[in-house]
Amino acid sequence: MALRKDDLIGIRDVCRIRGKRASSVMSHDSLKEIDLLAKELGFIEAHMLQTSEIVTARWVGLKCRYGCANYNTSWCCPPAAPDLQTTRDLLGEYDLALLLTSENANEHFYRNSFEKRRVQIRHWKSTVALERKLFLMGYYKAFGLPAETCALCKECAYPKQCKFPNEKRPSLEACSIDVFQTLKNLGKSAGLVRNVEDCYNSYSLILLV
Repeated sequence: MALRKDDLIGIRDVCRIRGKRASSVMSHDSLKEIDLLAKELGFIEAHMLQTSEIVTARWVGLKCRYGCANYNTSWCCPPAAPDLQTTRDLLGEYDLALLLTSENANEHFYRNSFEKRRVQIRHWKSTVALERKLFLMGYYKAFGLPAETCALCKECAYPKQCKFPNEKRPSLEACSIDVFQTLKNLGKSAGLVRNVEDCYNSYSLILLV
């Protein structure tokens, strides 16, 4: 998801969870530690949100099926990724999620290049690494949905066995999550990048508790 770099979001502890404040579920120190871990892994912002604020939509899946070369070629994209109803059911098992923002400057974004793949791998590994750190902190339900698509292999082994099963995660968009509307629900605009030299944001999600 390529958005303008000024669409920033910051971690907050004021959202309500089933009538409670996030700070009553997670300590202030925990929130600060999560924010620090996210920044150490290269994310510029981490935003705690309720899963009820995450929007899913059928049109997202259509964009994957029609218009994306990765459809039916990757373990982390449709149809291998969870379908719309599965994603909705999954979100219902969580109260809080962590939305992560990465800032990028990559003039090769729209090209099939080594540089584009390098950026994708960094996003992917950072999301999975943070998920594991959160698990070790006691958030045993932590599950990451990285930005864009998996690029760990030049060509995915799908439908044969994945070469990196420990890193295998469905991407955020592959799960039919409407990033644009989700950002709007948080009071943020989602402007598209129109020039290759512009900086842009990409977003990952970790389902937390």
